[in-house]
Amino acid sequence: MRAVIQRVSRASVSIEGSVKSEIGKGLLVLLGIEEADNEEDIKWLANKIYQLRIFNDREGIMNMSLGDVGGEIIVVSQFTLHAKTKKGNRPSYIKAARPEKAIPLYNSFINYFHELSGCRPGTGEFGAMMDVSLVNDGPVTIIIDTKIKE
Repeated sequence: MRAVIQRVSRASVSIEGSVKSEIGKGLLVLLGIEEADNEEDIKWLANKIYQLRIFNDREGIMNMSLGDVGGEIIVVSQFTLHAKTKKGNRPSYIKAARPEKAIPLYNSFINYFHELSGCRPGTGEFGAMMDVSLVNDGPVTIIIDTKIKE
């Protein structure tokens, strides 16, 4: 499981001109699910994201988590995070999970994050063409891969 985490002052996801999710201060998470992912990856990643101290405290030091600042979150499924570009110019997505595996894991991630934080994540729509808008606060952007864990 791979995530691109962006600290935002606001973000939204629209589908066919209609806003699906919208948040103020918080995190926009682009989530890529691969065939090898499982419930252990979900729990590890959700906990890591929730506990990341990437929000500024009163002294301007990144020392606060999403929960500490009462922030919101949007999680958008994005299979292209598993693009392989070693050969040629057309990316391969062979490691990205097929919808029959990815959709249940995506939903499980959303539900687990809600249980963990008490915050119901906003979402996109799996497989839809989405317009994702954000104002990256900082900018702060972090990439996490559950297989590398760094």
